[in-house]
Amino acid sequence: MSVGTNTKLEIGTPLELPHLKIGNVDIGFPVVQAALSGYSDWPMRVIARRLGAPYSICEVMLDKFLVELKERKRTSHFLHISDEEQPVGGQLMGSDPAQFAAGAMKLVEAGFDVIDINFGCPVKKVLGRCRGGFHLGQPDVALEIIRRTRENVPREIPVTVKMRRGINDSNESEDNFFEILDGAFEIGVAAATIHGRTVEQRYVGPSKWEFLRRVKQHVGERIILGSGDLFTPQACLNMILETGVDGVTVARGAIGNPWIFKQTRALAAGKPQPDPPSLHEQREVIREHYILAEILYGESRVGALMRKFGIKYSILHPQYEAVRADFVKVTDRQQWETVLQEWYSEDLPGVHPNGRMHKAQSSCE
Repeated sequence: MSVGTNTKLEIGTPLELPHLKIGNVDIGFPVVQAALSGYSDWPMRVIARRLGAPYSICEVMLDKFLVELKERKRTSHFLHISDEEQPVGGQLMGSDPAQFAAGAMKLVEAGFDVIDINFGCPVKKVLGRCRGGFHLGQPDVALEIIRRTRENVPREIPVTVKMRRGINDSNESEDNFFEILDGAFEIGVAAATIHGRTVEQRYVGPSKWEFLRRVKQHVGERIILGSGDLFTPQACLNMILETGVDGVTVARGAIGNPWIFKQTRALAAGKPQPDPPSLHEQREVIREHYILAEILYGESRVGALMRKFGIKYSILHPQYEAVRADFVKVTDRQQWETVLQEWYSEDLPGVHPNGRMHKAQSSCE
């Protein structure tokens, strides 16, 4: 089984889902927002939180960047968090164990509640610099990174690790995966997030949920979160029910559709799957997102930075192609409001994203 479709949820019967806890960080509802390179900044995380995500992780940052980061207005957004969104995780990746541990301390000092180590990014330029998923092919270095990070980070701050199921489908790759996973838990990580694709797959082909089931059976009571192909509320719940994982992290499925968290909560409570948000509901959240981004980035920068979010939000509009084309042109708040006036003034029903969401790829989820 690759993508769960067989579990039938009964209307009126709440599901008995795991209560998610990562170390001493109490999260509760086991459907959270993943780290999304280029997307999961403070505004996106706050919107997700307001729409039902109990926990989110910031976009991945390089250890070298964090160590050398100066307190400047132009870069302050990287470490910006607020009380409203906590608990929140900080994710980083790199190649040198000592520098990695130093970068983790920067995230601790900024106030992140969990430190997440990225061994999953499949992007070519990242692999070429011996970062992200590259470490799945060198267990000794991977475990040294985890060890130094865990030693540096205060004990009360949980350390977690994000992995894909290996570099490729070879037996050696699988052996390396389990050597790193077992070693990570022995060192003291509080949880591991496993993406059901290999590094070589990137985003092509299905995420193997049966591998997640094997991993959870292998580790027993240790905390495993699943990732991959979570584009609907049903899929989020099916992954938990069919694989036994303790929770799931929604990545591409949350870009432009933060309502997925609210909808998943409703479905888990035994209610019918909610309709997609109406155009007025969408308009209010899209406008709210822009205002938050303007607070963070400033009026002069926010227009260009928000285009990618407008493009993703358009997937829920019945006239997706035309709305998307107008969001592509946005450069400032006035133009943003013009798009909302043009396409969101009449309160029509929204649409479920369907296959459109699969195109919303992040570089390092």
